Amino acid sequence: MFVDQVKINVKAGNGGNGMVAFRREKFVPNGGPAGGDGGRGGNVVFVVDEGLRTLMDFRYQRKFKAKSGGNGAIKSMTGRGAEDTIIKVPQGTTIMDAETDQVIGDLVAPDDSVIVAHGGRGGRGNIHFASPKNPAPEIAENGEPGEEREIRLELKVLADVGLVGFPSVGKSTLLSTVTSAKPKIAEYHFTTLVPNLGMVRLPDGRDFVMADLPGLIEGAANGVGLGFQFLRHVERTRVILHLIDMSGLEGRTPYDDFEKINQELQTYDPDILKRPQIVVANKMDMPDSAENLAQFKEDLKQDTLLAQTPEIFAVSALTHDGLTPLLQRTADMLAETPQFPVKQPEVATTAEYNFQPEAGFTLNQDADGTWILGGDKLVKLFKMTDVNHEESLLRFARQMRGMGVDDSLREHGAKNGDLVKIDDFTFEYMA
Repeated sequence: MFVDQVKINVKAGNGGNGMVAFRREKFVPNGGPAGGDGGRGGNVVFVVDEGLRTLMDFRYQRKFKAKSGGNGAIKSMTGRGAEDTIIKVPQGTTIMDAETDQVIGDLVAPDDSVIVAHGGRGGRGNIHFASPKNPAPEIAENGEPGEEREIRLELKVLADVGLVGFPSVGKSTLLSTVTSAKPKIAEYHFTTLVPNLGMVRLPDGRDFVMADLPGLIEGAANGVGLGFQFLRHVERTRVILHLIDMSGLEGRTPYDDFEKINQELQTYDPDILKRPQIVVANKMDMPDSAENLAQFKEDLKQDTLLAQTPEIFAVSALTHDGLTPLLQRTADMLAETPQFPVKQPEVATTAEYNFQPEAGFTLNQDADGTWILGGDKLVKLFKMTDVNHEESLLRFARQMRGMGVDDSLREHGAKNGDLVKIDDFTFEYMA
């Protein structure tokens, strides 16, 4: 099965916890703090594996979690940093944030890699909190939480040449003729449901990759038929071979086919029409094909969608007539055509920014009267607080007071003894 789009969840490793410890040496009755720092959590990294062709593996595993860093130890020893979690994907994979649709990375080269979730830093041990006022602090930090995000993977086949056209115009037959690929061929529409790749080798030593893409119909840019499953893969190709059935057996005119497909390409992405295009007049072995080809050449003069009038090659994929000149010209065109850049979402270069200080926390009241504190900044501070030591809790209380949590609770009517909840931790409010 060919899978070219999937959504997964990734979670980087948390940082290791810092430690509260003190020197214990002979003849040193009051040794100073010696708690080590925690190690860094592992990142989640995507790398290219040339042996993969689809995203099939992600249908069975959709959650990936990196290991957390090691905790700090006595004698100021830092915890072990966690190894990165490596996830292998095929060449041509685009990685996007599922919520914002922002492109995180586009892995097209064999050695490409990208970090999609960063591991948290290790928490500091009590050696960092010593001061003349408090030379023996019982304060340590827990590790920073690792990043967690939903991402979407899209695979766009890496082919130099893409075969486009209406269903049953002979794309799969042409691919099977000029390459060793064996796509399914049958006398019904939409026989090809997934892209098929094949390597074309010419007698002069040149070669290129050709892709047989699923058939296109009117309205594909809006999702009709196979829609985006087809159009997504055209973005990677450098040269387009536009196959047209010249026999007219389907009841359509060749020029109408040509015009409708180019309109769908333009609707999906106008830049696709900037790619060189060769018209392949197929099925020339049929009785009316010669007359239809002559009429098509006349109609083509009125085309306004393409910047340059495309070259036309009359072929028969069934009898192999005209294929050699077509492949030679395709190779010549590839040599002249550079790789097209991957389109990134448009980002505004200038913006008006009005500073409005954001509260680092949120405050709500539950049905039973419990005050619920939230907010990314506050929750992160709490998770990095070692609740097993009183001094660490007092430090967190000072941080909350500095953020304005106490004032906000008082303004909203909190009274002594009211329960306040942060994450899974509950305490009593004291005015």
